[in-house]
Amino acid sequence: MSDQLIECVPNFSEGRDPAIIKQITDEIVSVEGATLLDVDPGKATNRTVVTLVGPPEAVLEAAVRAARKAKELIDMSKHSGEHPRFGAMDVCPLVPVANISMDETVTWAHKLGQRLGDEVGISGYFYEYAATKEERRNLATCRAGEYEALPERLQQPEWKTDFGPGTFDAKYGVTAVGARDFLVAYNVNLNTTSTRRANAIAFDVREKGRQKRAGDELTGPIVKDDHGNPVWIPGSLKCVKGIGWFIEEYGVAQISMNLTNISVTSVHVAFEECKKKAEERGVRVTGSELVGLIPLSAMLDAGKYYLRLQQRSLGVSDDEIIKIAVKSMGLDDLYPFKPEEKIIEYAIAARQSQQKRLVDMTVKGFVHETASESKAPGGGSISSAMGAMGAALGTMVANLSSHKRGWDERWEEFSAWAEKGKACHDELLKLIDNDTDAFNSIMDAFRLPAGSDAERAAKNQAIQDATKNAIMVPFRVMEVSLASMDVAKAMAEIGNPNSVSDAGVGAIAARSAVMGAYLNVRINASGVEDKAWMDDILKRGEAIQDQALALEHEILETVDKKLAEAD
Repeated sequence: MSDQLIECVPNFSEGRDPAIIKQITDEIVSVEGATLLDVDPGKATNRTVVTLVGPPEAVLEAAVRAARKAKELIDMSKHSGEHPRFGAMDVCPLVPVANISMDETVTWAHKLGQRLGDEVGISGYFYEYAATKEERRNLATCRAGEYEALPERLQQPEWKTDFGPGTFDAKYGVTAVGARDFLVAYNVNLNTTSTRRANAIAFDVREKGRQKRAGDELTGPIVKDDHGNPVWIPGSLKCVKGIGWFIEEYGVAQISMNLTNISVTSVHVAFEECKKKAEERGVRVTGSELVGLIPLSAMLDAGKYYLRLQQRSLGVSDDEIIKIAVKSMGLDDLYPFKPEEKIIEYAIAARQSQQKRLVDMTVKGFVHETASESKAPGGGSISSAMGAMGAALGTMVANLSSHKRGWDERWEEFSAWAEKGKACHDELLKLIDNDTDAFNSIMDAFRLPAGSDAERAAKNQAIQDATKNAIMVPFRVMEVSLASMDVAKAMAEIGNPNSVSDAGVGAIAARSAVMGAYLNVRINASGVEDKAWMDDILKRGEAIQDQALALEHEILETVDKKLAEAD
């Protein structure tokens, strides 16, 4: 994606009336370019977390419309719920997703606040990276005392709002608009109904920790320093906020956490630490729950962590890794975990896809589509598919070797090879559609108008750019397919001998992918005006093809030798 994308996660103080929630989310859906990814209502919290993504302009428009509808439908004077809150659209953070910096996101957050004040008459504060005052950076500080404290607080000069009229709106309250890193809202389920026990564990793990008390840690008198300030005992996890609560609809207490920087404290690390602290207090963790969405990388990191504990290969499919993560952390404890709805990359792809991709077809469907009268998919996509199949075979042998009885001490060695193979076949799968897209881009460029000198120049440049891209896609297929042959070679030499023929077939498929892709590089060469660039690509491509042929010969010699020994 070359366009700027931001995520917006508005939280609305209504989680019990589906009709109200739908009217608010319908406003978001009505904005072209804004993609609604997730709607997560909670009855006990009486709060709905909404996630949308899109270009900044579209996201801001959707947020303004949703806030206007929330102001119309939600009455904060009658609101009650387990979650801290002080407004109908309680918080509205913006999160950079693609091709946009945090500084740029802050600018858009300030624009959003300005629009909410000017167009909707909403007052509020900027927090996190968007904060205009350091003391307002922390959301909890902005929201201290919640809705009930607003009449008095808004009269204090130090709490004058950052945008809007700044007067108390009894029906709406105020809103906090922020710019922040990707935050994961994560709850850990306990085998207790005690909020007190859940809070104790939450205080053990959250970065802020707990106030030091003399005697009983929850009820004893607070210990103060020489200046009369409470002494705090920090928790064990950095970048984690948390409290304990009881969820009536599920009949369990939870540790409710916000992981504000998952590169510092990941989901699986938070889960394992909660398990440890719970056990120390005689409580057992039964599972966990994701509120809103999570990046794919976080789920893969979690799955790989648990695979390592099992001494299992990490070179299995993403689907398998995610399944291990879900089962290990009990993410399906309260209700089914649906990756296509909970993992942000999957959710975006599912909602933004304009057409069915080749890689999503059945093998039968792919073959029939290739054989049809359409010009794509063609040889480039087929070469990518052959390369992916070849790389997958090498990966398979590595995974089988990692799990072979008697080779337990070598699991990491083969896991590393499987990961290399997986990286190759994953990229080659993407290149299947990239090749077809590249061909379509050339066709689009030829359809551009050429009525004036300027239009003709623009058209020619577009054709040149598209042609170079149509060359570089199969060239990349060549590079990746050649890299996958290293895995096939290693598996032919040291892998499970019962699968040596599979390593050989993988090498043949990869070599074929290299040769097929090189044909696609060559057929587009005549259309490139930059002859020096094209000559360099052809020279490098020929060298890759020569390497692939030599490597195939070497691998098949090893395979033939081992098959002869087996005979």
